[in-house]
Amino acid sequence: MSIRRSQMIVLGLLSLLLLSCRTFLPSSEVTTAEKTPEPVDLVTLLNQDSVYTEREEPFTIRPFEPYLDSVWIGNAVSYGPFREGQAPDVVGPSEAEILEDLTIMKEHWNLIRVYGSDDDSERILKVIHENQLPIRVMLGIWLENEIIHPELKAKNINQVIQGIDLANRYQNEVIAINVGNETQVWWSGHRTYPFNLKKYIRIVREHTHVPITTADDYNFWNKPESKEIAAEIDFIVLHAYALWNGQLLAHAITWVDSVYQDAISRHPDKTMVLGETGWATVYNPERDGPGEQGSLMKGEVSVSAQEKFFRDQFIWTEEQRITTFWFEAFDEPWKGGGTDTGPIEVEKNWGVFNKDRSPKESFQNVIQARVSE
Repeated sequence: MSIRRSQMIVLGLLSLLLLSCRTFLPSSEVTTAEKTPEPVDLVTLLNQDSVYTEREEPFTIRPFEPYLDSVWIGNAVSYGPFREGQAPDVVGPSEAEILEDLTIMKEHWNLIRVYGSDDDSERILKVIHENQLPIRVMLGIWLENEIIHPELKAKNINQVIQGIDLANRYQNEVIAINVGNETQVWWSGHRTYPFNLKKYIRIVREHTHVPITTADDYNFWNKPESKEIAAEIDFIVLHAYALWNGQLLAHAITWVDSVYQDAISRHPDKTMVLGETGWATVYNPERDGPGEQGSLMKGEVSVSAQEKFFRDQFIWTEEQRITTFWFEAFDEPWKGGGTDTGPIEVEKNWGVFNKDRSPKESFQNVIQARVSE
């Protein structure tokens, strides 16, 4: 499941921003005693394609530990904060809107995933910190293909710089960093050369203290070439969508489990996190053709189908103690073509909450059933 980042970038403003960027020392918001790396000129470092061509040795794994006050919080959720009329690189949510979202989510999840390191993610972390919310974050760093689109290299660099800064300033809130989302699988719209991905992973890892990962579809992690990337990270984030892969509802969780176990067998030395799985409530069956929802999706797409899958997935996550990020908390109307397409585009309809923040019946039923157990 790719997050469709806007390709519009005001190069002049971004160039000015990058000229002023430095590695940031921890602010007063840092509440741990851990020492932050010495400042360096990260812009220069990131522009040097020849740096960090070798992995650091010895490579000591930083364990990914999703706990809050000694309680496991691995039943997690992906959070896209954009509401009606909002979109990445266009206009983001206010702090008040973010607080509303987080107040809703904290009743059900204590671990969330965000996909970029930008002003929106900074506001999310700021709201969590200032309100002392019981939420931890897997922070994302969004990467584009800067070889095919060299004009996007500056944007990648800014994501890396801001990700390092946020992780070091919000050390209590950020428990892991995900560098790149679905950048290696063959069908990715922003496929990134492995050299560039490894460079960014190594730089982020050297200038932060948390475990580092990259997220990709199971159809990358089951390939031999994935071992090259797995060797660079502390744990693996795997995406597995039964619905996108033509599975019927009755076999959906069995399929997810088989994909997960296959990945474990290929990377036995790594902790495996299920970074995205879910079930949409609406789709457009007329969108057919290679890679389209109408051709790939064979299972029932409805609120009741989401309820069944969510219930089964929740049980699977809890029983096997596998950190799982449900995709996703809220419907995101900016996706799937935004205002240029109708409301039934599948990309807009993966949330367990509607775009107006009301819970879908699927989610209400599952939560009510668990409360009464």
